[in-house]
Amino acid sequence: MKAGDKGPLVPALRQRLVIEGDLSPELASGSTFDAALTSAVKRFQARHGLSESGAVRARTLEALNVSAATRHRQLTASAQRLASSTFSFGDRYVVVNIPSAAVEAVEQGQVVRRYVAIVGKADRPSPSVETRVTAVNLNPTWTVPVSLIKKDIIPHVRKDPDYLQKMKIRILDAKSQEVDPKAIDWSTQNAVNYTLRQDPGAINSLGQIRIDMPNKHAVYMHDTPKKQLFAQDIRFHSSGCVRVADVVGFAEWLLRGTNGPSGSWTKSDIDAAIASAARQDIRLDKPVPVAWVYLTGYATADGIVHFRNDVYGLDMPKSEPVPEPDAVDVPATASIKTKRL
Repeated sequence: MKAGDKGPLVPALRQRLVIEGDLSPELASGSTFDAALTSAVKRFQARHGLSESGAVRARTLEALNVSAATRHRQLTASAQRLASSTFSFGDRYVVVNIPSAAVEAVEQGQVVRRYVAIVGKADRPSPSVETRVTAVNLNPTWTVPVSLIKKDIIPHVRKDPDYLQKMKIRILDAKSQEVDPKAIDWSTQNAVNYTLRQDPGAINSLGQIRIDMPNKHAVYMHDTPKKQLFAQDIRFHSSGCVRVADVVGFAEWLLRGTNGPSGSWTKSDIDAAIASAARQDIRLDKPVPVAWVYLTGYATADGIVHFRNDVYGLDMPKSEPVPEPDAVDVPATASIKTKRL
């Protein structure tokens, strides 16, 4: 359903968006999908992390078909997850909301920068974390975690013996001596007994910047060579770490106040350092607090309520099965059916 469409489903959509608070009650009637309704659909889509097309297609319909009871559970579960937080808010801090796949830089209580992000897959979730950003690593190497050697590297090498060479991944023994991949029996799990390290460069899995934030989960934020993924609406592709779009701009914000070539570090300084291809670790003069949170329901400072999908299934009580999508919460005489849209 889109702008210009007419029919009995349009009044049902209008009533639904009035209930949501995205459309004025004075505009609740009318059988034409007009400009006002298009704007209301865009507001609804923005609150639910959807592409603001103004048209009602599958993902927008799915969000419309979530009951008030489910939305209440999302808000309650999100509030409960925050209840035990001891996060040290300061003048400047970073928040990653995992279900939103977004990174926010906050100053004096105001979001001053927002970055699109890629977060963990459902089977490799990003954890909730409260710590501090202590350093920015330029042209980083990547040491492959044991879990990924098992899950990813060994299967790749079994299929393509030249995989490590193509990906510029070196194998090091306990004395940091390089080992020929052919010396390892890839039909076994023996590769986990070695250090696998990817050289800096354009294809490095961390991209050209790593944001160091010590924590017990050993996760962090970083760049990525797969920047095309940032354009997707659904961005749950990582193995737990958070990839950040415009990571140079983010690094510049983090490094504000830290002495650099031009005083405080600028984008030009960072770009020049990356272009040198040399590994460089820049410690922040003042570490920046960072929290990774899991909020599927929350309100922004303007009082507008937002919702995101419960990708990791944390909102549901463990004893309850995940239900099928609920029916649309509108009068029976104005129901919206999936097969009609």
